[in-house]
Amino acid sequence: MALGSGSSVVVPRNFRLLEELERGEKGIGDGTVSYGMDDGDDIYMRSWTGTIIGPHNSVHEGRIYQLKLFCDKDYPVKPPSVRFHSRINMSCVNHETGVVEPKKFGLLGSWQSEYTMEDILTQLKKEMAAPQNRKLVQPPEGTYF
Repeated sequence: MALGSGSSVVVPRNFRLLEELERGEKGIGDGTVSYGMDDGDDIYMRSWTGTIIGPHNSVHEGRIYQLKLFCDKDYPVKPPSVRFHSRINMSCVNHETGVVEPKKFGLLGSWQSEYTMEDILTQLKKEMAAPQNRKLVQPPEGTYF
């Protein structure tokens, strides 16, 4: 059976998350972004940890940032909630909770189901190097929300 143009196959949530897990564990690109599951026994694959190594030529250079991503039952139709565990000063991050605010972070604000956790992490890394964030004074390294 051929699919007509405009048709799309919906991949079951867990298959999609298994693909993302496999990709995250292999390491992404230059190795400055990675992610994996918090609890290998969580059959719903909801709770994830991401890591971003700060980009060169920014105040984030050499810093390691930890994030929590939570993929609810509606993922990937709806975006995961994303929260920095490591303290960071960025225009799209709530300064008290570490939550990445969808209204201030375009990828989450205009989420599409093709987007992945990898896309979120790589875009956040790019955001760190953006003019409005690259020189902001940062909290002491090793502090957490």
